[in-house]
Amino acid sequence: MQQCMLTTFDNPYNPFEQFASWFLFDVEKGYNTCAYLGRIARTSDQLTEEENNKEVERAIDEIIRYDFRNIYKKLKKDNSIIDNKAS
Repeated sequence: MQQCMLTTFDNPYNPFEQFASWFLFDVEKGYNTCAYLGRIARTSDQLTEEENNKEVERAIDEIIRYDFRNIYKKLKKDNSIIDNKAS
């Protein structure tokens, strides 16, 4: 399953691996990316994890589409489970 994160071009931290540092940088710069994404993404406890991930990616794409300051970018991480069992 693929996960997506929204970040800014100037943030030097990886939100997948250095979330605390990434978040502090983001808030100090006044971007508040997590809050912004939370307002756009229509996630729910009623949806599966995969459905929520798709909705987050849709919201990220929408944010980037209307990003008049051109500061955002999308990061992707593939968390696929590979079955190495011989068939």
